[in-house]
Order: sequence, then C-alpha cells, then structure tokens
Amino acid sequence: METQTTSGIYFNPWDKSFRDNPYPYYHALHEGSPRIIDLFGAPAVIVARHADVTAILRDHQRFSSVQNANAEVRERGVFRGAATMLFSDPPVQTRLRRLVSRDFTPRRIREMEPRIREITSGLLDEIERKGSFDVMADMANVLPVMVIAEMLGVPPELYQTFKQWSDTIISGGNTLPGQPIPDDVVGIIDDLRSYFLKEIEKRRTQPGPDLISALVAAHVDNEAMSADELLAFVVLLLLAGNETTTNLIGNGMLALGRNPDQMELLRRNPELCPNAIEEMLRYDGPVQATSRRAIADAVDIGGTVIPRGAECFILLAAANHDPAQFPDPDRFDITREVRDHVAFGEGIHFCIGAPLARLEGAVAIGESVRRLPKLHLKDPSAPLTYKGSYFLRGLESLEMALK
Repeated sequence: METQTTSGIYFNPWDKSFRDNPYPYYHALHEGSPRIIDLFGAPAVIVARHADVTAILRDHQRFSSVQNANAEVRERGVFRGAATMLFSDPPVQTRLRRLVSRDFTPRRIREMEPRIREITSGLLDEIERKGSFDVMADMANVLPVMVIAEMLGVPPELYQTFKQWSDTIISGGNTLPGQPIPDDVVGIIDDLRSYFLKEIEKRRTQPGPDLISALVAAHVDNEAMSADELLAFVVLLLLAGNETTTNLIGNGMLALGRNPDQMELLRRNPELCPNAIEEMLRYDGPVQATSRRAIADAVDIGGTVIPRGAECFILLAAANHDPAQFPDPDRFDITREVRDHVAFGEGIHFCIGAPLARLEGAVAIGESVRRLPKLHLKDPSAPLTYKGSYFLRGLESLEMALK
C-alpha cells in the first residue's frame, strides 16, 4: 500500500498510531492541492483543505456517495446492499431522507430535551454517589444509546447489549481493504439484524409510538421504503446515532480537561455552552472523514484533476483545522466564532441528527461541568486508547477526578 508521497505526506487510516493522533499529519496536507496516492492498486484522493472539502461535499452530481460493495459486503456486511441515506444519491437519498426528517425537526428535538436532562441527571447522581467518573463508561457510552434506543422502542434491559453490538461493528472498520470481515463482527451484525427484523414484524400488528412503528406504517401505506431499506435505516440510526454523540461527549470533555482555563470559563459562563459545543466539534470532531467516488471525467478540485472512478477521502477533521478557514486552528477556544465547520458534513448529506447530537452534548457536558465544580483529568499524562475506526474517533476510557 502506497501511503507516502515525495511531498512528505503520510495517510494510513489502518495505522494505529495514525488513528490515535492524525492531526499532525494534516498540516502538510493543508499546504497544497488534493493529493492522489495509490491505495491498494487504485487511485485515491486525499482532500483536506476546507474549500476543497466543501466543494466536493456540495457536488453530489459529480461525486457519488454510493459505495462499491463487493460480494462479501452485500452478503455479510451491515446493510447487505440496501440503500441508506448515508450511502445513496438522489433520487433515492431524497426519498429516504424525506421519510425520516419529520422525526428530527427542531420541534421534535426540543420535545426530547426534558427526557435527555432526566437521563443525564440520573447518571450524574450515580457518578456523585460512587465518587469517580469515567466519562466514557459513566456518561458518553450510556446517554446516546439510551436516547436512540428509546426512539426505536428498545427495552432498557437491552441498552448495554446494543452498545456492545455497536462498538463491535464499528471496530470492523479497521479491517484492511480486500480482507474478509471478521467472523465475530459478522456474528454481531447477524444478531442485530435478526433482532430488528423481529421488531419490525411485531410493529406490523402491534404498532407503538416509536420510530420503527412510524417507518413500518410508511412502508405499509405507500411502500415508500422497501423492507430492506427499512431494516438498513434502523441499523444505521442505532450505529450512527449513538456512536457519533458518544464521541462528541468524550472528545469534548477531553478538550476541557486538557484546557482547564476553558472549563472554568464554561463553568462561570454557562451561556457559552452552545458555542463550546461547536468548538468541540471543530477541534476534535466525532467523525474524522467520509468518502465520495468521482463519477465525472476530469473534475478539477483545488488544482488537482480527479479521474473518474477515484475514491476520495474527505478529511472533515483536517478541514476543521485548516488555517485558511480557522486562525490558530490547533488552539481550543470556546469563545471562538466558529463558522462553517464540517463536523456534520455539508450539502445534501448534512447529518440529519445534528440537532439531537448538539442537544445531548450540551446537556451532558454542561451539566457535568455545573454539578462537578472540581472536575479535572485524573492523570493528564495518562496514555489514551481510541476505539473504533479512523472514520469514527472515540475514546475507550477517560478518567476524571471529582475532588
């Protein structure tokens, strides 16, 4: 695999040291146009500058989100070849997004806030009782999966199981291209799909107030969503809906812990919380990258001519550290006027769950800082372990002290 170029850049999402801290490698990528490298015998384009990233994300007519799924992915992968909002183009993407958008309107999200605060308060009560705080185990891993599971009508006793399933499937993203999906990951995928297949069938005769019931009704009424698409969407919502918010909370708390002056500023000025969340998303976002495939001939992006068929690695986190867009980008500053970060993507695929993620992050982080006045990193020099894949950046554990 060719990952090193004569210009001194390095890009290898399957290298653990690269995944653990990719930010230093992004600096060289900001200094020139997108690079074309050879990745497992095929051209791949590394896109890092903010202007180039947004240009591609807004151009769905020449850059497709449809993935080239091989036979194994269609037979053993998460979605088994079914279209999803994330990996489709119009008109399919438009149809699928329209069907679920009503459940993610600002009004619907506002209605969820009391329940999110109730869950967060209960988690913080338990943290105070035991006198210790692992941000990931005690808050970040718990709150988002509870919220998503309740939306889907999943019973509380299965929350932990769902989180374990989600983590295992996400970790499968570290599998080298061309290598088979690990059997343990396929087993978890099968378990998850089997569970939701049964739940979907149950909702056909016993509908409830949950999102699965609403989608089943849409499928039955006008077949706007096929049975395979319905299953794929429910699985996608569980995975993307809890992992990204988990990472936002964990990465955000780490940034505050490493910058105690910013934590104190937030504690004294809670009205800064919405702005702080935007800076956390920019500074160390939950999603490092996405991808697009060029479907037009010779598209010029930032001075690089991209050939038809080339896979483009769209480095969202690198764009959010582009000094041309964000002065002094490696400094964490919750008073920064954050404009146009791309942590949630851009264009027609802008994350439909962004308002929910922002709300959960603001409640979890804001309440933790408010209720735990002496909160700080337990050991600032302790090494950090990142789970999952390069594309989804999240901590395994983050120990903080209360006194």
